[in-house]
Amino acid sequence: MKRLPPSSPGSSPDSSPESSPGSSPGSSRRKIMRTKRATPRQATSRTAFEYTALSPDDPLLAFEPYRHRQPRANSITPDLQREFIAHLAATGIVTSAARHVGRSMEALYKLKHRPGAEGFAEAWDRAMDLGVERLEDSALARAIEGSERLIIRGGEVIATERSHNEALVMFFLKTRLPDRYAPQAVNSAHVGPGHPVYERAARAYEEEARAKANDPEQVQRIKDSLDRKIGEWKRELLGEWNAKVRAYNAEHGTQLPVVSDEGELEFPDGGGKA
Repeated sequence: MKRLPPSSPGSSPDSSPESSPGSSPGSSRRKIMRTKRATPRQATSRTAFEYTALSPDDPLLAFEPYRHRQPRANSITPDLQREFIAHLAATGIVTSAARHVGRSMEALYKLKHRPGAEGFAEAWDRAMDLGVERLEDSALARAIEGSERLIIRGGEVIATERSHNEALVMFFLKTRLPDRYAPQAVNSAHVGPGHPVYERAARAYEEEARAKANDPEQVQRIKDSLDRKIGEWKRELLGEWNAKVRAYNAEHGTQLPVVSDEGELEFPDGGGKA
């Protein structure tokens, strides 16, 4: 726990030049983007949101943007496309990047799927991947370093305490080291031949199958099942054969024998078994 010096009278714990009402445009506090339309989903024009200029040295700006043949005032220009991609890579949030450039989600998605906008679409996907990676890095940093919590007494901050999110720590351990921390929750999409979890499961299955195959009771059950099926097939075939023999004898006046269930010949004149 880290104790803080007492604050001066009339000051608040979170007061700072950056958060004061008269902050300069260059302060580190980000200006909140607000829609200027009564119906947010109609915010498609260039005045729908406020946006700021993009840094020209962003590494994601090397893609080929979509160029409108007859650009209008609310067109998504190449500069806005690059600004959108850079903000998307920094945040990983499409809505935030759309607000940043002052264009609607609908207009941006339409542009992404237009013929000739393949460069913009590819940069969009790369920016999303980078945004997710940065989000993961940020979460990992919080899991390792923890977060600082203010301790307030009597309306004043008297100390700070660093705490760690145990659930976040375990999440990274289970996803980064699943064999050790989450063997039952391993993603099957990443498990295959050669993977220790796969090989362990394969060996267990082989041992179980071998034990079942050599179990005398299991062998007898299989034998009895096969005998029943063979007996059923035999009776069915003999029934069909004997029916044909009897029909032939009736039609031609012959005395051809039929076959009994025991496999012996039986003559229709009462001559008995052959």
